[in-house]
Amino acid sequence: MKPLRHLLFCILFVLLSMNIAFAQDSSGVTCLGRFWQTNSQAVALQGNYAYVADGYAGLRIISISNPATPQQVAICNLPDFANHVAVSGNYAYVAAHDYGLRIINISNPENPQQVGFYYTPDCAYGVTVSGYYAYIAASMAGLRIIDVSNPAAPTAVGFCTTPDYAVGVTVSGNFAYVADWYSGLQIINISNPENPQQVGFYYTPDCAYGVTVSGNYAYVADCYAGLRIIDISNPTNPQRVGFYDTPGYARGVTVSGNYAYVAEATGLRIINITIPANPHEVGFYNTPGEANQCAVVGDTIYLADDSNIGIYDCSQALGVVDRVSETVPTNFSLKPNYPNPFNATTSIRYAVAKSGKVDLRVFDVTGKEVAKLVNFEQDPGEYTFTFDGKSLATGTYFVRLTAGSFTQIQKIVLLK
Repeated sequence: MKPLRHLLFCILFVLLSMNIAFAQDSSGVTCLGRFWQTNSQAVALQGNYAYVADGYAGLRIISISNPATPQQVAICNLPDFANHVAVSGNYAYVAAHDYGLRIINISNPENPQQVGFYYTPDCAYGVTVSGYYAYIAASMAGLRIIDVSNPAAPTAVGFCTTPDYAVGVTVSGNFAYVADWYSGLQIINISNPENPQQVGFYYTPDCAYGVTVSGNYAYVADCYAGLRIIDISNPTNPQRVGFYDTPGYARGVTVSGNYAYVAEATGLRIINITIPANPHEVGFYNTPGEANQCAVVGDTIYLADDSNIGIYDCSQALGVVDRVSETVPTNFSLKPNYPNPFNATTSIRYAVAKSGKVDLRVFDVTGKEVAKLVNFEQDPGEYTFTFDGKSLATGTYFVRLTAGSFTQIQKIVLLK
């Protein structure tokens, strides 16, 4: 038996050395649980509950206290298609297509009650809430600003028409950032909500569908053009600094820390944005349906796709790469990991002899890729990657380093 096992390992080493691997549907991301029977368009989180804009089903409330078995606790029927949802305090705010803004009291998540509404002039697609105001992306009616200080009697206070079709909106400071379909990103000064003024714009290559802001950058889900990163430090003159072409149609984007989470037609893509000019993918998960939007808490992702709400552990994809030495090594090399065996984290050290694309991946004994750790340009030096194997089963795995024509493999053993 031992000679046969040794032969199988030798064959696998040859296949990995030739960069041959079996097809996969995820890298660095593990599904923890799902709630099926939804047509989820968007999700917002508060406490132990996920609030789902669930198309014609309305607002669906799901308990996520146990991610492995999410459970519906209530549903609030709405008069039209629920496109998007935002949660603030005791209220959920739903963009309900032709029926505009719907405000729902969720102080008791098991008994949500609609308490107010406002009909927007055109279809309500996106919503966000800041302070006493709800900001609605109202398609051909542009940005609509609604005073929700009294949720039972929301009142329009201002609006700003946009050149095309407003489908997404986020607010940061004194500015609203609108995803305006063919007119890309529109930036609107809302310091006076009664008199909002467009101050800047950036035309993206395709159709701007979703937008979020972190620091001095706006991140736009730009349909077939993927993720676009725009410097908004000067709102009157936004400039693109980086992009990442996702394999499918990008609909939604959320940013947490150094990572952008893009919901697109094939599923979820996790993009490292530490250097906005050089974003690179660190993990993905191909979902059962087409992903629309996601929310993130720590290293857990809640993803709305056409068929379910999925809960995913992305801790493995968020492993840290540290440059431990800037001394230029003579050769490329992959060092033995430490500790080995390990439970559940280990440090993988490798040397980069010259600048170029570096690829570091983990495979199981069948040759299936289980993690893509590094897949981007690196300068010469020595690096360590902290690999988290908590989502993997006990067993033998193989780490493969590829840089140009160089390939090296190390065996690692996970013991739990």
